[in-house]
Amino acid sequence: MTAIALLSVAPVTEDSMADEVAKAVAALDDYDVSYETNPMGTVIEADTVNELFAAAQAAHEAVDGDRVSTFLKIDDKRTREQRAHEKVDAVEDALGREAKRER
Repeated sequence: MTAIALLSVAPVTEDSMADEVAKAVAALDDYDVSYETNPMGTVIEADTVNELFAAAQAAHEAVDGDRVSTFLKIDDKRTREQRAHEKVDAVEDALGREAKRER
């Protein structure tokens, strides 16, 4: 089984969130997950959904603040293994090019 998620954890503040987001990302290092941070969140991969939930909870709890907003979207592949890069590869194959563009 492969569980892939998009995780976004941030304090509710008007100031820069970078330091607090860094704490959330650093908390993932204590878990058996792979991750890649992008401008809108962090994509996490785990072998089990339990490990994914534990890592997401740790990231949420690592952020300081009176109010913390967390978004978690999970794709729990139960019938076969599929890594996040394979999902991107499939889109790029359909496009016939990389799935990104810079202006």
